[in-house]
Amino acid sequence: MEGIDLRLVEDKNLLPVVEKVLEGQRLCFEDGVRLFKSNDILTIGKLAELFNRKKNGKLVYFTVNRHLNLTNLCVGTCKFCAFRKRRGEEGAYELTVEDVVEKLKESKGVREVHVVNGLHPDWGLEDYLSFIRVIKRELPFAVIQAFTAEEIDYFSRKEAISVEEVLKEVIKAGVGALPGGGAEIFNEEIRRELCPDKLSSEKYLYIHKVAHSYGLRSNASILYGHVETYEDRVDHLLRLRELQDETGGFLAFVSFAYYPKNTQLGGKGTTGFDDLKLLAISRLLLDNFYHVRAFWITLGEKLAQVSLNFGVSDFDGTVFEESITRSAGAPGSSFLPKERFIRLIKETGKVPVERDTFYNPIKVYWE
Repeated sequence: MEGIDLRLVEDKNLLPVVEKVLEGQRLCFEDGVRLFKSNDILTIGKLAELFNRKKNGKLVYFTVNRHLNLTNLCVGTCKFCAFRKRRGEEGAYELTVEDVVEKLKESKGVREVHVVNGLHPDWGLEDYLSFIRVIKRELPFAVIQAFTAEEIDYFSRKEAISVEEVLKEVIKAGVGALPGGGAEIFNEEIRRELCPDKLSSEKYLYIHKVAHSYGLRSNASILYGHVETYEDRVDHLLRLRELQDETGGFLAFVSFAYYPKNTQLGGKGTTGFDDLKLLAISRLLLDNFYHVRAFWITLGEKLAQVSLNFGVSDFDGTVFEESITRSAGAPGSSFLPKERFIRLIKETGKVPVERDTFYNPIKVYWE
């Protein structure tokens, strides 16, 4: 790997980690904690950038996609969620098939439809799958990336069938990949405090493992900046790395910065410094992931652009009409046109690559 001038490393406590990265050695738990505790963001970013260059060169990927959040009615009790509503509460909604068809008329040309929803108190699996079939009918060439592990678990419990049976049904209906949401933070004590009704970390990993065994690729994620420690973050990342070692089924890692607005938990959320550090360290620890993604909806497009020199290789997508993170005060708008992605990526000295869900290149914008 290309070198780094050790004399320029401000935090000398990082030197053992720097040497391991340059020598191609896998980082351990203690290395991850040391990175998070350091304020030498330029060294961490440079290391992540060097590592990413080895995997992806100067290529930065993005896709033309749209989000569909079918309902915000949810039986969940997550304290960090601003999206959830109860029936009769102001702002509560549930889309109809006709609503979805109308929305899809605005979506010609998208290559991915991202579907994440509340856990509707009355809808069963078939209700959700009816929407998937409509999306597949209206946009036959788009990949449907739908249903978090939390939703898969909910369907399983509600229908009294196994996770395996649920996954077979969603695949049959037309789902082509799973999103990464629902991971939050894997520390079970924190999960019991913040989201006691949510599936366990073991169940999250199991559902993705089964999905991968069925050929269904997925993303992995983390929600950070609430009450977790640096040790919790590193443990979370290494458990994702362990499953990726086993299955190779994760497409990308996505980090969701916590935003406190309209949540029961409250708090202050993250800073740009913390966001960049999380992305860069994720790139270094997740050595078996090809892509670390900047979710510009939570980062804002300017910080997401900066992150392209901190180990990030994917700029997500056009994300027309995302609702979940914006409900909590995320700064991003609900849409970025393709031309804007190309410009933002080129300004960093990188090469934009329009991709599909599975990172197959559609067009490389060399000029």
